[in-house]
Amino acid sequence: MSPVIEAEGLGISFRRNRARNQRLRDVARGRTTSRKGEFWALRDISLQVGAGEAVGLVGGNGQGKSTLLKLIAGVLLPDEGRLKVHGGVAPLIEVTGGFVGDLTARDNIWLTAGLHGLSRRQIARRFDEIVDFAEVGDFLDTPFRHFSSGMKVRLGFSVVTTLDEPIVLVDEVLAVGDRAFREKCYGRMSDLLSGGRTLFLVSHNEADLRRFCTRGLYLKAGSLVVDGPLEDALTTYRADVGRRRKKRKAAAAQDPATGEAQAGEQRRPGEQRPGEQQPGEQQRPGEQRPGEQQRPGEQQRPGEQQRPGEPAG
Repeated sequence: MSPVIEAEGLGISFRRNRARNQRLRDVARGRTTSRKGEFWALRDISLQVGAGEAVGLVGGNGQGKSTLLKLIAGVLLPDEGRLKVHGGVAPLIEVTGGFVGDLTARDNIWLTAGLHGLSRRQIARRFDEIVDFAEVGDFLDTPFRHFSSGMKVRLGFSVVTTLDEPIVLVDEVLAVGDRAFREKCYGRMSDLLSGGRTLFLVSHNEADLRRFCTRGLYLKAGSLVVDGPLEDALTTYRADVGRRRKKRKAAAAQDPATGEAQAGEQRRPGEQRPGEQQPGEQQRPGEQRPGEQQRPGEQQRPGEQQRPGEPAG
C-alpha cells in the first residue's frame, strides 16, 4: 500500500502574541497582555498514511490536532521538516467549511466545488444531491452568514464529501449536527471508506472513532505520543487525563497559604486552639478566654488588668 501522506520531522511554530486588539497607548509603551516569544504547535512529527486508511486523531484541546490537518490540507506551511501529500484533499476543518459568509448557499456550492476542480457540468450534475443531503433547499438564496451552526455543517459536509478528492479531513464538526443528520453522515463516510478514500477524523467521541478508524494518533503538547492501533491511543490518552485530574484535585485540596493539605488534618489529643470551646464546656458569666476581645460597652471585671491603650471605665 503506497503512502498518500508522508511527514518527516514536521514542525510549525506560532507567535504567542500578534498585538491584536491592543490599545494604542499600550503599544506605544511596549506593554502587551500576553507572553512574548514563539511556541511550537507541532514538532518532530513523522508518519506515513496509506491509501484507504482511516486515522483517528486523539488528544485534548490545543494539542495540535487541527494544526496537523491544516498542514495536510495546505492551509498552513511547516517551519521545519518535510510533508508530501499525494492527491487532492477535501477538508472540513471548521464549521464554516471555508465558505464565504456574504455569498448565498447556492453561490458557495458553485465556488467551493469549482475551487476543488469540479467542472461546471459536474457541479450541475451533483447540485441537487448536495442540496438534498444538506437539507437546505429552502435557503439556497440566503447568505451563508445567516445559517445556524448546524446548517453550516450540513452544507459543508455535503459539499466536501461530494468531491472526488482521495483524502478527506473531518475535524470535530459532527458534534454540531443533530442525531438524524449524524446518521446520514455516518452512512456517507462508510461509503467513502468502502470506495478507497483516506480519512482523517478528529473527534472527542470515542464511539465515532471506533466506528470508522483502526489507527490512532495521540498528540500531546505538539508531540506524537502514540502512533498505532486506535485502542492503544485511546488507552494512553485516558490514562493521561486521569493523572491530570488527580493532580488538579490534589492541588485544590491544599491550603493556599501554607501549601499543606487541608483534608485529613489531625490534632493531638487534648489540643485546643485559642478561643475554641471544648465540647461540653460552658463559659462562666464574665469569663474571657485568651485572645477573645471585650465587647463594646462591657464593663471591666474586678481584678482584671487594663490592656494597653484601653480607656479607663
